[in-house]
Amino acid sequence: MSTDEANPVADRLAVLLKHARERLAEETGPALEPYGIDGRNLAVLAVLAGARPVSQQQAAQRLEVDRTTMVALIDGLEHKGLVRRAPHPDDRRKNVVTLTAAGRDVLDQALPASEDVERRFLAPLGAQEAAQLKTWLRTLIVHAEARGRPGPAPEATAGP
Repeated sequence: MSTDEANPVADRLAVLLKHARERLAEETGPALEPYGIDGRNLAVLAVLAGARPVSQQQAAQRLEVDRTTMVALIDGLEHKGLVRRAPHPDDRRKNVVTLTAAGRDVLDQALPASEDVERRFLAPLGAQEAAQLKTWLRTLIVHAEARGRPGPAPEATAGP
């Protein structure tokens, strides 16, 4: 994306964030391709990797995606043999979703690949500036939420 006087929105925050996210996704996609997942799949696997079982609803809340989107993501991961659903031990109306051994292996390999892409993407800033950028973005998100603004749209959540 080039900045010039002919494009009055080129320096708008929303435009800059959108283009930065698109460039990061363009680099992350090929890095995750060998593992058969994308950034959204990686985010789901990471949320499910905790020590305690997570329900589909809890995973959706943590990733800030709607229930229908989460069901589709889980369906896809289940079809690939990376996760399994089981009735919740305390509430049979809910499903808990856990990683399979294959899902754990994919996460263990794909997460470092994704982190490497992020490091390379942020490298022009240097380590301290990259950390500061993340801090600033978290601050903006927290303050927007405190003002009653909704969180990111489901399609904006792409991964860890």
